[in-house]
Amino acid sequence: MEHLSLKDQILYLEKQLMTYDYNELNEHLADDFFEYGSSGNIFDKNAQLDAVRDDKTVTNSIKYTVTEFNIKLLASDVVLATYCSLRHNDSKLVLRSSVWKNIQGKWQMIFHQGTPTK
Repeated sequence: MEHLSLKDQILYLEKQLMTYDYNELNEHLADDFFEYGSSGNIFDKNAQLDAVRDDKTVTNSIKYTVTEFNIKLLASDVVLATYCSLRHNDSKLVLRSSVWKNIQGKWQMIFHQGTPTK
């Protein structure tokens, strides 16, 4: 991914996490990750991993479209990503923001929030 721009790298990582693959989540969520979900629930990394391991959450059969993707460099090793996602199976539109931190040379998500919108 070194040839990709930072914006393209972060977009790629966001889309990888949308597959809800256990290995992707484990690799790209920081150990101290937490999320305010669009459901109104709060999740940490372990909750996310448990959900996909126990198949209690959406699976990779659900597809998303990402629009209005932007990043803002908050520090040399911290990026804020903002975008809108459309979930195909139910047309749920969500405004999303994520904070990514470069930890030992690898970008990991440390925070995520989803806010439903119309």
